[in-house]
Amino acid sequence: MSLSRENALNIAQVLTESLPYIQRFTGKTIVVKFGGNAMTDPQLHDTFARDIVLMKLVGMNPVVVHGGGPQIGSLLERLNIKTEFVDGMRVTDAKTMDVVEMVLGGSVNKEIVSSINRNGGKAIGVTGKDGQFIRAKKMTIDRFSPELGAPEIIDIGHVGQVKSIDTEVLSVILDSNFIPVIAPIGVDAQGATYNINADLVAGKIAEVMQAEKLMLLTNVAGLLDKEGNILTGLSTAQVDSLIADGTIHGGMLPKIQCALDAVKGGVNSAHIIDGRVPHATMLEIFTDQGIGTLITNRPNR
Repeated sequence: MSLSRENALNIAQVLTESLPYIQRFTGKTIVVKFGGNAMTDPQLHDTFARDIVLMKLVGMNPVVVHGGGPQIGSLLERLNIKTEFVDGMRVTDAKTMDVVEMVLGGSVNKEIVSSINRNGGKAIGVTGKDGQFIRAKKMTIDRFSPELGAPEIIDIGHVGQVKSIDTEVLSVILDSNFIPVIAPIGVDAQGATYNINADLVAGKIAEVMQAEKLMLLTNVAGLLDKEGNILTGLSTAQVDSLIADGTIHGGMLPKIQCALDAVKGGVNSAHIIDGRVPHATMLEIFTDQGIGTLITNRPNR
């Protein structure tokens, strides 16, 4: 069955429009945080894998960092392990950490690797424990206690922050023409294992690799203003102002802060994009319009 003239022209236009971006980003590192609906919807999962394979085929160096909160929660429930959250962070005791490591470093990671390989790519899965390339430190939460009249420090168990990233492991994988798929599990100097927020890991990896782009897939259309309109083409100074006036708040704040820190740390641009849109990654990289929210220190896209 042959293409109609209109469909053929549309395909030609898309390919022509993508050419300058392919030329600009060839050889560049693109860090993509994979999470939200795109991880749990089979069709979105497959289109994401195809986007990553395409990026690699045209000469870019994609690095995938993934989450897995819903999958962890589901297995904990099946195992009758109770879980609680403090300020959005899952309290992670030793039993819970075993499940986190099983899900993130095992089933979820291997599923993403398999999907990329099935679509013609060459992916390899790693955790931050491999080669100790994600060094972690314990995270605690400070919360004001009315009873004490002072802040109290809350221990949330095996939840960590990124202390440092050793780029040697990633460089070896990228130089071997593989696509790294990273589970956000870190280790400290004593060998203790920590669960780390995937956005934070993606941001730090983008920063130390001096990536061209950091892309964070979410379940929202992007950063919205107070009237519900998508904001894009933002400078770091504008983002700081939006945080100060309360436009950016709640659950979006840590994600935006992660993107902001990465750009301030040398990443050329950060993108908050809607992972519910098929081929969201490709649309952001290869089209003039892009989708979602762009944060950059540069005046143009």
